[in-house]
Amino acid sequence: MAVARLFLIAFVVLTVIYISLSFYSRARARDRLEAEWDAGDIPGPREAYVKHGLADYDGSLRRKLILGVYIVPMVLIGLIIYLVNFA
Repeated sequence: MAVARLFLIAFVVLTVIYISLSFYSRARARDRLEAEWDAGDIPGPREAYVKHGLADYDGSLRRKLILGVYIVPMVLIGLIIYLVNFA
């Protein structure tokens, strides 16, 4: 029962961290796209360029790597619990 409570609390904390990282990463991508549009001779409106760039970002590997926030700590906690109890 204590392990389930530990994983539940860890999941809630990791969710907050994931949401924060996701918003931060998306804001940085938006800033980078806006800076590219301002610096270059990119045709079309700024918002369309940024919207298209963020759509590309949503399917990118970087966005998927942020999911490691869940995977790595949960695997480490599970491994530590296993090693302490059964090894």
